[in-house]
Amino acid sequence: MEKFDVIIAGAGLAGLAAAYTLAGNGLEVLVLERGDYPGAKNVTGGRLYVNPIRDLFQDLWDEAPLERFIVREGAVLMARNHSVSIGYAGNELRAEPHQSYSILRAKFDRWLAEQAEAKGAMLLTKVRVDEVIKEDEKIVGVLAGGDELRADVVIACDGVLSLVSEKAGLRTPGSPHDYAVGLKEVIALDPAVINDRFHLEGNEGAALLFIGEATRGLFGGGFLYTNKESISLGVVIGVQSLLEAGSAPDAPAMLDAFKQRPEIAPLIRGGTTLEYAAHVIPEGGYKALGPLYGNGMLVAGDAAGLALNIGFTVRGMEYALASGYYAAQAVLRASAARNFNSETLAIYKQFLEESFVLKDFKNFQETPAVLGNPRFINHYPELVGDLMGQIYRVPPGPKDRLYPTMRKVFTLTEMWSQLKDLRDVSKI
Repeated sequence: MEKFDVIIAGAGLAGLAAAYTLAGNGLEVLVLERGDYPGAKNVTGGRLYVNPIRDLFQDLWDEAPLERFIVREGAVLMARNHSVSIGYAGNELRAEPHQSYSILRAKFDRWLAEQAEAKGAMLLTKVRVDEVIKEDEKIVGVLAGGDELRADVVIACDGVLSLVSEKAGLRTPGSPHDYAVGLKEVIALDPAVINDRFHLEGNEGAALLFIGEATRGLFGGGFLYTNKESISLGVVIGVQSLLEAGSAPDAPAMLDAFKQRPEIAPLIRGGTTLEYAAHVIPEGGYKALGPLYGNGMLVAGDAAGLALNIGFTVRGMEYALASGYYAAQAVLRASAARNFNSETLAIYKQFLEESFVLKDFKNFQETPAVLGNPRFINHYPELVGDLMGQIYRVPPGPKDRLYPTMRKVFTLTEMWSQLKDLRDVSKI
């Protein structure tokens, strides 16, 4: 029977951040990953916001395999026959240190695992945690690959469905409303072609979000991020929305249709698909967060539900890295006290509450309910597209004045509905 200071289930960003921090402070750490290698089963749209976590891992960023720093932001309201794009580029996005980068998880996670191993952490891949070991209502280890492995603390970082924390009794299966499924392709393109098509220079990058027909009116959206030599492109669809659809939608066909849209096709023309992946994503926000700690256990990253969609940004990776770091700090505190019960490990939640992590989640706790309004997906892309179509239309005869044109779209009934929507938006 093996005994470690800490066992971490899952070699994603949360697990590797915890391992890196703990091993760097002299603890014996074992990381168990069921994939072939770190990053093999980890899927993300591909954007990491570095600013909130820059100081937590000061010695990593100079060598980290980041792709492009994002200097162009874009949002596209995509209706059936037209679309409206909003773009932003600011000098502050070009200034160092850069705010955010596109990344490829297969590359980044493997590199971060190497950094954790260099600090002394032990990593075992192709190993699944089958059960937790509980004695006197305290988690004291795991059963994995037929072996009994013991530890003072187990950190569950095994993804959004987190069977480890569920077996430990810290969570129950969530509601479909709290999850989405993401489908993504990585499409190879020459760097010069990427720069030309997205108006970039050097290692600059662009990020685009799409709402509306990207998901054929279902709750969710599309995304596009530029990497050094590829494009990350995909759609995210709410699980509850899929269940409520009249007939079962073909999600892969939805992604194919998205790729063929005139807003997308010219951007990826000539590219070669390198990778296809699908992944479940937490969407419930603050109100869907479960217990973060128990006797002998902590929960971090997607396993804790730490992903946040606030419409104009979709964030998760920095929360994973931060939660792994703060979980490690809680373990170090408990190790110094030689006490690993829930009262001691509760400091983990306090660390998260005092950091940007739970402050962000509390600030945007109403966002899932607000974004769940179907008018934002189905109505407004069509409305804004119709208005812009009328404004730019030049008929054979005389053109109507602008105000009557706008009144055709913004009727009293429509404006009253918008006031109610605005009241909801004011909550975020």
